[in-house]
Amino acid sequence: MSGAGVACPRARLALRIMIAALYLAAGVLHVDAPGGFLPIVPDWVPYPREVVVYTGFCEIAGAVGLLIPRTRRGAAWALALYALCVFPANIKHAFDHVVLPGIPDTWWYHAPRLLLQPALIWATLFSAAINFRRKSPRRT
Repeated sequence: MSGAGVACPRARLALRIMIAALYLAAGVLHVDAPGGFLPIVPDWVPYPREVVVYTGFCEIAGAVGLLIPRTRRGAAWALALYALCVFPANIKHAFDHVVLPGIPDTWWYHAPRLLLQPALIWATLFSAAINFRRKSPRRT
């Protein structure tokens, strides 16, 4: 077995642990202090406080699920979809210049955050060994 074959599972594990920690921390914040997130919730979202709390529980469940082999793939898909669904809140935060305590209202903050959202989606799927490579047709 080549070194790359050994390194990939280790890289996926390290990434999975980091992503789970990120989502766990974010989830706890959403549940514990939903008011801090309300200003960036788009106006079209019904019951914004309840949605923020619910998404926090989803983040916590996804973080735990990502660490359990049996639920890893489903949790990765759910967290990737979650990251896609909260993207409008990040857009509102950036373009409406919503000021949140402790978070800079500058494009030095917002631009990387918006650009890294697709990378977070990819990294979550990669960490669970979900890939999109086409299988080569078998040669006869």
